[in-house]
Amino acid sequence: MSSSAVTHGQRSRWLTPDLPEGEIATLARRCGLELPATRVLWNRGLRDQHAIERFLNPRLTDMYDPFLLSGMERAVERIRRAIRDREKVLIYGDYDTDGLCSVVILRRMLEILGVEAGFHVPDRLKEGYGMQPDVVRRAAASGVKLLISVDTGIRSVEAVQVANEVGVDVIITDHHLAKTDLPPALAILNPNQPGCPYPNKNLCGAGVTFKLIQALMYRLEWVPNQIVRYSDSFLMMVAIATVADVVPLTGENRVIVKRGLEGLPGARNKGLRALMETAGFVQGEALSAGDVGFRISPRINAAGRMRNARDVVELFLTDDEERARKIAAELSELNNERRVTEESIVREVIESCRERPVGSEDYGLVFSGSGWHRGVVGIVASRLVEEYHRPVLVLAEDGETGLAQGSGRSIDRFHLLEALESMAELFVRFGGHKHAVGLTLEAARVAELRERFNAYARTRLAPEDLVPMRRVDARMALSEVSTKAVEEVLRLAPFGLGNPAPQFLFSNVPVYEAPVVFKDRHLRLRIGGQGHNSLFLKAWNFASRIEEITPGTLIDALVCFETDTYAASRGYPGWSANLRDFNTAGGACGQPRTGHEPY
Repeated sequence: MSSSAVTHGQRSRWLTPDLPEGEIATLARRCGLELPATRVLWNRGLRDQHAIERFLNPRLTDMYDPFLLSGMERAVERIRRAIRDREKVLIYGDYDTDGLCSVVILRRMLEILGVEAGFHVPDRLKEGYGMQPDVVRRAAASGVKLLISVDTGIRSVEAVQVANEVGVDVIITDHHLAKTDLPPALAILNPNQPGCPYPNKNLCGAGVTFKLIQALMYRLEWVPNQIVRYSDSFLMMVAIATVADVVPLTGENRVIVKRGLEGLPGARNKGLRALMETAGFVQGEALSAGDVGFRISPRINAAGRMRNARDVVELFLTDDEERARKIAAELSELNNERRVTEESIVREVIESCRERPVGSEDYGLVFSGSGWHRGVVGIVASRLVEEYHRPVLVLAEDGETGLAQGSGRSIDRFHLLEALESMAELFVRFGGHKHAVGLTLEAARVAELRERFNAYARTRLAPEDLVPMRRVDARMALSEVSTKAVEEVLRLAPFGLGNPAPQFLFSNVPVYEAPVVFKDRHLRLRIGGQGHNSLFLKAWNFASRIEEITPGTLIDALVCFETDTYAASRGYPGWSANLRDFNTAGGACGQPRTGHEPY
């Protein structure tokens, strides 16, 4: 690695838009909104009253017709035949949150329709990703006539060929990118398959599965009220999967997640209630997309990473409340074990990078180690992308098999799957999409992969792509901060990829009093003056910069607002403000910049 080292915790560049304040003020009056939320909406392309109304109040009717998915007619007719002939069906899933939620909702739907449906969730460490021919053969021997894959299958050509040979029809539901040759399945439901006209290319696997369920409801002529009631029930699981799979929370996905989150406080599923309780939520408490991403999904994923994911499906299918609580508690223990394992590998990698620093010539990073737990390398890769702001592959080497298996994560401007496809001969197998991949290769070829991956990344990325960028949504004055204004900003949730939590720039504001350190690493501070013309901020992990914000210092502060149920429970407004970044006003490093790059 280069001797020109990347600094740990490097400062980010800020991109601040110039907004037409007059037009925004007119739009705010028409919509009955305060200026801060209206600026954000304008900056994200929502510039008329009708579009804003649809964004703030998404409805089921805003979703696309499921029959726009290629193959849907054939899939529905084949399932109707299975219902009529009482055939045995196998659902073939995946071991992550998306795949497991997909298994649960499809099995529930088939159960409602009177179909005997078993399920298979692969063991991550023993079977790996994708449909395996041996599983298909065993299914056929047990009498299965129809196999439906969920969140997997688009690259399983051999397994589908075997299914055809043994008399099992296959319906593939997936969202991952395909190889050149599609599997010879009876029907393929995947918005990303060549020629599919479905408008939303960003559905997760559970989203595609839900479209199949919707299509069945329509073809079986369920009454509208019944469709709405069951859809909202299924959307709780689909919302969890959509957040966990980190797909854009815009358009149809926004409908899914917003409605699903709204249903979670009143969830009747015993497993879901037990999981939320174990994660620290009280019954009836609202959950945000962040809550799902950081407290619910990791517990679901932990089973597939550390043991076997079948327990998760049992959790959501059981009607035994005591059994549900037991499984939920086990998942929390596995998640704690996962954290310890993950942290150990991250520390090992960062320590190695102190000895051989990541440099300015390193555009794509590959880390590998013997004895690393394969179940956590994807999370480790995500952590290292945050640390170094480069595409990262993390591989666990197995001395017995001679293979290295792992995962990759990426930055916004780099397409990981295309990178692997450019060197496909290196791999035993690989797959994924733009931001996440899984891969297996001979351990002896890891050094070659490291060299070629970095060389490819250097042809696709510019130096400025390797510097973290914060996109400022709008400027905001302290005088504009009010509970009404903040609550309108929070109505733009759910926040995530494609719809991040808005970041507001408060320019040239004074630090009112000395910041207070808490839990050794964090700060509480106040900016502005006395009374209403001030704002209290929480500044996570900023204790090391306390000397830069002495009282009276003028700073440019980048601030996000968030729901704060603890504050609300104590009688304060139900929101708080977090400091995301700051510069001493006029400072050179990370100085706010203006620009017009679209969001």
